[in-house]
Parts: sequence; structure tokens; C-alpha cells
Amino acid sequence: MLTLHCPYCGVQADETDLQPGGQAHLKRFGPGSSDDQFEDYMFMRENPKGVHFERWRHAYGCGKWFLAARCTATLEVFGTYPAQTTKPPQDICDKITAKRPGWTWGDFA
Repeated sequence: MLTLHCPYCGVQADETDLQPGGQAHLKRFGPGSSDDQFEDYMFMRENPKGVHFERWRHAYGCGKWFLAARCTATLEVFGTYPAQTTKPPQDICDKITAKRPGWTWGDFA
């Protein structure tokens, strides 16, 4: 079972207390964006077998959104952090590269 640490209330919550919210760190385009940019934002998502950054909501707890780095193949969690963070904290990226040398994903390697 997937267990994530809520960075706001400090609870170790299992997946029955959480609500998934999809991929984290998406680039959102504002007014004046092209149709192609909007299409990419709406429909183009990473779906790796391996490390992935995701949005989660502590639905049956504090109710706040947070971000998590985890492996989709093994459910190994590398860390969680507040949703207002624009890129993963360096310590989480260091944990990932320590276990998976040569790992790259987006601009977060």
C-alpha cells in the first residue's frame, strides 16, 4: 500500500486517505497562448515507468494539496513537499540520483 507523509499536518497517510491529482510541475499557459500550448497543457502528460512527480491531496486529513516524488514501478517514495514549490527540493533529487545513477526527468536531474 502506498503511504505518503503530509508535509502540512505531519501525518503518514495511506492511499485510502489521499486523492491523486496527476502530474506535478506542469507549465500552465495564460491568456494569449497558442492552441498547441493549450493542447499540450491539457493532454500531454509524462507517464514514466520509474520516478514521477505527482500531486496528492490529503482528502481525509488536513485537505491540503502537496507534491510527491515516487517510483511508479515499486511505489518507493523519495519524499513529499508543499504544493507551492516550483521545483523539487534538492535533497529529494539527491535521494533519487543516489538510488538511480544517471536519472533524468525534465529539468529536475
